[in-house]
Amino acid sequence: MLPRVLSFIAIAVAAWLTGCAVSPAPLTDVELTSAADANQASVTANQEPVSGDIALYEAMARALKYNLDHRVEEAEAAVRMAELDLSHYSLLPNMVANSGYAGRDNYNASSSLNLVTDTPNFGASTSQEKEIKSADIGFTWNVLDFGLSYVRARQSADKYLVQEEMRRKVIQRIVEDVRSAYWRAISADRLMAKLTDLEGETRVALAETRRLYDERQTSPITALTYERELVEIKQKIGEIQRDLNTAKAQLAALMNLAPGTPFRLAHESRKQGSLELKAGLNDMMSTAIYNRPELREVQYRQRINVHEADAALLEMLPGLQAYAGSNYDSNSFLLNSDWVNWGAKASWNLLKVFSYPARRDVIELQDEMLRQRSLALTMAVMTQVHVSRIRFIHAQKELKTASEYRDVQRRLLQQMRAEAAADRISKQTLIREQMNTLVAEAKYDIAYAQLQNAYANLFSSMGLDPYNWEIDRGQSVDAMASSLKQLWFERGDLNAGWQKRLAAAQ
Repeated sequence: MLPRVLSFIAIAVAAWLTGCAVSPAPLTDVELTSAADANQASVTANQEPVSGDIALYEAMARALKYNLDHRVEEAEAAVRMAELDLSHYSLLPNMVANSGYAGRDNYNASSSLNLVTDTPNFGASTSQEKEIKSADIGFTWNVLDFGLSYVRARQSADKYLVQEEMRRKVIQRIVEDVRSAYWRAISADRLMAKLTDLEGETRVALAETRRLYDERQTSPITALTYERELVEIKQKIGEIQRDLNTAKAQLAALMNLAPGTPFRLAHESRKQGSLELKAGLNDMMSTAIYNRPELREVQYRQRINVHEADAALLEMLPGLQAYAGSNYDSNSFLLNSDWVNWGAKASWNLLKVFSYPARRDVIELQDEMLRQRSLALTMAVMTQVHVSRIRFIHAQKELKTASEYRDVQRRLLQQMRAEAAADRISKQTLIREQMNTLVAEAKYDIAYAQLQNAYANLFSSMGLDPYNWEIDRGQSVDAMASSLKQLWFERGDLNAGWQKRLAAAQ
């Protein structure tokens, strides 16, 4: 018997060692190439092609529908919802079915000894066959586990809501970035077109200036000073162009267009007074405290912590478990080969009782930490709204100043053109003023883009959603753009909107 046992142990150990012999297996070139091709093909798959000039609200719609950061947050929310659905099954009783087979090469026989007379009672006997088949199905239900599962399910529901607030935050940031990048890209388009028109004339003017300097037809100081002015203006335009040159690429990334995809922007009319504040600072702060995803997230985490306190109390209580089952055994020596059993038992983990005070202290400290975080976030949100409002007002003033400067430069250019037509000023002087006018136009475009950015940041600081419907990926880009446009037009009176929300809350 001993050799057979040793052989069995040796075989088991060899199989275990073979199963544990695992070595790292790096991805092959074929696998890496296949994954890279699949990812590259899937990044922009199933998107509506760009068929015309892209307007602001179409850019927002494409970002909401196709932006990959938003899709990641949606996937996270879907995972949290699936976890919530899964937690519901933990509320049900446990049902376990077993079936088995057991065999041996001899009978499970035994004999007994009379301890009084110290003689055997009878010869060896057995009540078990060599081969046995068994099956059973049992139901168990623990009252304590049911209570804990209910608390955990409520926590899972709050975690889903936390993820939804994080998704709202990402959407608000995306729409804010789209609005900023769109108007910066418009400014870049306008600047590039005008710069191209003047580029040839500038080269001619610089060449003429250098020729006059070389031939000593004018004062060297005058020629060099004039050349320096032209180069400085050209350099300034280049700096502005550098700052705006990446805006279109950033906008394409937000809309999830493949890098290098050609598209044109719709140059919408720009009305200087179309963006106005119609709500006071206090109403804007109240709106922000009501809407900001960060504050709502902390509130949900406070609820999760409250449920954790309930779970700690439940775990301290004794657990009552009821069970019932149906059994079958093929052993022919049994009087009853199938039977039903039932019962109940109680268990109590005494260590949970002793550890409860320490766990309670942790939960209370976490609650205090979340409360302090809520207060800190409230102050940060109020400050952000205040700063955003100041920034918007300042951007309005900067745009007004840039508009006045541009108008003066335009009138000056008209006078210079009249003087050049009468041959009273040189061509170089006219080109210099044309370039100065281009700089004024660029500064106005930048000021307008900054105003739009400040306007988007103001709404984002108040936590107002850029949409008022559940995003449907089956909806067309045009339909989504129309809804977005209507919503932003209706947002002119923030004060009225806040009063409606107060009335609804009451």
